[in-house]
Amino acid sequence: MNLPQTDTSLFKRLRFVLVETSHPGNIGAVARAIKTMGFAELILVNPRFPDALSNPEAVAFASGAQDILEAARIVSSIDEALQGCHFVAAVSARLREFSPPIFAPRAMAEHLAKEQTQSVALVFGNERYGLPNEIVVNCNALINIPANPDYSSLNLAQAVQLLAYECRVAELGDQRPVSDIGFHGVAASLSDIDGMYAHLEQALVAIDFLDPQNPKKLMPRLKRLFSRTQLEQEEVNILRGIAKKILDLNPKK
Repeated sequence: MNLPQTDTSLFKRLRFVLVETSHPGNIGAVARAIKTMGFAELILVNPRFPDALSNPEAVAFASGAQDILEAARIVSSIDEALQGCHFVAAVSARLREFSPPIFAPRAMAEHLAKEQTQSVALVFGNERYGLPNEIVVNCNALINIPANPDYSSLNLAQAVQLLAYECRVAELGDQRPVSDIGFHGVAASLSDIDGMYAHLEQALVAIDFLDPQNPKKLMPRLKRLFSRTQLEQEEVNILRGIAKKILDLNPKK
């Protein structure tokens, strides 16, 4: 289910910028990552190979997101990639002594969704070397993913996927659609549920599973069990049908 996107939604305002990417497969995987989260704008700054967007490996890893690759742009400088942006966040596993304010992914996503209304960008570096200091210090923020400190380097596409997901959740908030797949029945009324309990109790007595002289806490526990299921009318009918069959097979002596 796709929600309507306005020109001011983060889905329209956010661009993903990859700087000097070395592996074509990563570019395709990034295209797939951002498309699955509802984003579309991808910009490459000086990729390390000439056919970055048409390379067979990039196309294969895009896996259905070829439209993102076809619409992506290749530029020669970070300034060109960020033209028109009002807020830019660099993504890096390596912290700098002199850096812009540091944010966790979720906090940054919320900031981009709620505090920014203009074009914004997330900048990702080369797979081996990351982002150069001169790019990081000129950004408004540095995003550091709180990964395992003993092994904190994520694959490029994984990092993009994580940020894209957080941005999607931050933008949608309570608007996230409830799945309309599958059957949704009518909730059973309290009187129908009480009738089911009485019917079920009769059946349990009939098969000597419940001793009416010494019931202990069997029925309260069963009621507690079923109360957690949010019973639907059809489910109540099924349970009463089972109880009826039990009583039919075990008539009163």
